[in-house]
Amino acid sequence: MTGSRPGGTITIAGKDVSRLGFGTMRLTGPGTWGEPEIRTRALSVLRQAVHTHGITHIDTADAYGPHTAEELIREALYPYPAELLIATKVGMARPAPNLWVPHGHPVYLRSCVEASLRRLRVERLELCYLHRIDPEVPTADQLGTLRALQDEGKIGHIGLSKVKPEDIRLAAKDITVAAVQNVLNVEDRHDPSLELCRDLDIPYVPYRPLGAGALARDGGVLSALHWLLNLGSHVAPIPGTSSPEHLAQIAAAVAVGT
Repeated sequence: MTGSRPGGTITIAGKDVSRLGFGTMRLTGPGTWGEPEIRTRALSVLRQAVHTHGITHIDTADAYGPHTAEELIREALYPYPAELLIATKVGMARPAPNLWVPHGHPVYLRSCVEASLRRLRVERLELCYLHRIDPEVPTADQLGTLRALQDEGKIGHIGLSKVKPEDIRLAAKDITVAAVQNVLNVEDRHDPSLELCRDLDIPYVPYRPLGAGALARDGGVLSALHWLLNLGSHVAPIPGTSSPEHLAQIAAAVAVGT
């Protein structure tokens, strides 16, 4: 693993990690479903992210595949470097390709955590996000389940994904919010949760920072990522790709001026 940290460092879930993270959603098959077209390339991208480019924040979810991304991470990176943070998400059912259904029933959330522990081959999920707040289940029950798993030592820190400021404030009454993950990029640039996270000293993790690849065209990677990084030291984007060449381009763009 290289000594430098692309984009500098940020403390997330008690670890000092690279501000540039890596999102694994694009490592699965079409529709975020099943195996990647070239499994060896997906494994290589993960290894290069960590061992070549110095990225120490890997973001995933049990819903990616489903299960595929977590399995790829284990195969590519286990045993994990001590400085590596693997963040995963639970609470999203996948009935078919391109279909995503929030599922926050306490029994389901607990089963998801237990399964992620086995797939990733860890004793504790250092950062576990509630992938979505399920409107059909009391939020307190969803957060309470994750908090109970935290008390049992199976979750280290709890994050929230795709949430509004009022969701964060409400959750903060029951848990310590370790990170917030929302969409933010130069074309989708308004999120009031960004400033709230700054005020509450919560790391803000923008997903889809390159607009699912649309903002990477015509040399847009540099401007898109630097726009995000300049929003504040609490911002830690997680671009994703299945291409080693694109990964190198992303890492190089962040290295400019840092």
